[in-house]
Amino acid sequence: MMTAQSRTLVMLVDDNRTNLMVGKTALSEDYSVLTAPSALKMLDLLRWSKPELILLDVDMPEMNGFGAIAILKADPKTKDIPVVFLTALNASEDELRGLQLGAVDYITKPFAPPLLRKRVALHLQLERQKRALQNYNDNLQSLAEAKTKTILKLQNKILTAMVEMVEGRDGTTGQHIANTQRYLRCLLSAVTDRSIAPAESLGWDVDLLIQSSQLHDVGKIAVSDEVLKKPGKLTPAEFDEMKQHVGFGVSFIERLEDDEDDSRFLYYAKTFAAYHHEKWNGTGYPHGLAGENIPLLGRMMAVADVYDALTSERPYKKPFTHDQSLRIIVEGKGVHFDPMLVDLFTQVSESFTAA
Repeated sequence: MMTAQSRTLVMLVDDNRTNLMVGKTALSEDYSVLTAPSALKMLDLLRWSKPELILLDVDMPEMNGFGAIAILKADPKTKDIPVVFLTALNASEDELRGLQLGAVDYITKPFAPPLLRKRVALHLQLERQKRALQNYNDNLQSLAEAKTKTILKLQNKILTAMVEMVEGRDGTTGQHIANTQRYLRCLLSAVTDRSIAPAESLGWDVDLLIQSSQLHDVGKIAVSDEVLKKPGKLTPAEFDEMKQHVGFGVSFIERLEDDEDDSRFLYYAKTFAAYHHEKWNGTGYPHGLAGENIPLLGRMMAVADVYDALTSERPYKKPFTHDQSLRIIVEGKGVHFDPMLVDLFTQVSESFTAA
C-alpha cells in the first residue's frame, strides 16, 4: 500500500472553495493533494513543499494565474514544475497567453472529475518521461560511442512508450508512429541517395531523424477526448482546437531544450512537430508558410503523415488502397505537397507497401 510520503504531490489553487473540494475529492485517491485558496498562499506553501504538478486557477483576486505563473517560471526552484490552468475563460488569446507564459495545458471549469484525473495522470507521466529524456540527453555527449548506441536504444523505448500513450488516446495505438517512421525513412533515403537539397540534407543523421519523428504529434495530449475521438467530421471550432496540437507539441519539446546544449534530436523533433501541417500553397497551419519557406523535413513528414492517414482505418473512414492514396497525393502536387517530393514519392512509393 502506498504511504502518504510516497504519494505524488499535486497542488490545487483556486479561490472557489467548492472547486477545491471537488478537485481534492477527485484526486485524493491517487495523489496527495495540497490546496491553496489564492496565488499568494500557493507561493507561501511552495517555500516548504514542491509538488510535481500545479493546477492553477486563472481568474483570482489579488493575483491571477497569469501573474502567478510568471513568478513560478522566474524562480529556479519552481520553474520546472508543470502548470495546468483551470479556467472558465474560453478566448483563444487567453489560452495562447497562458501557453506563452509556460503552462502545459488548460482544463475548462466546471471540470468533470474523470477528465481531471486523466489529464493529471497524463501530464505526470509526460513529466516523468521528460525527466528521463533530459537525463539521457545530458549524458550523451560524455559517453563513449559504443555506450551511446545502447542509451539511444533505451531512449527510443522510452519515447515509444510515451508516444504510444499519446497516440492511444484516439485509438490508433502506436501504429501511426511506426508507419510514419517507415515511410519517412524511405523518403529520407531517397533524398540522401539522390543528393537532393544538399544544403538542408547534408549531415543528416537519419537514425536520429527517425527517432525524433515520433514526437511530431505529441501535442495531441492537450486535445480534448471529445475532439480527438470524434467519429465524424469536426466542426470549425473543433478543428481549431485540433490545430492547436501543433503549438502544444512545440511548447512541450521546447521545455526539454537547454540553451547550452545543441541537441539535434530536439531540433529535429521540433521541426517535425511545427511544420508537418503546413501546405505548399500556403493554406496549411499554424503559420501558413508556403513553398520552400517550409523546412524540408516538415514537407517530407506531410507526405508520410497523409499517406498513413489515407491508408489506415479511422473512426470516420475505411482505409484507401495504396493506388488510391498515391493518386490523391499526386493530385495534391503543388497544392498540399512539394512537387519535387511528390515526384520522388511516385518513384519510391512501392517501397512504402513493402516497408
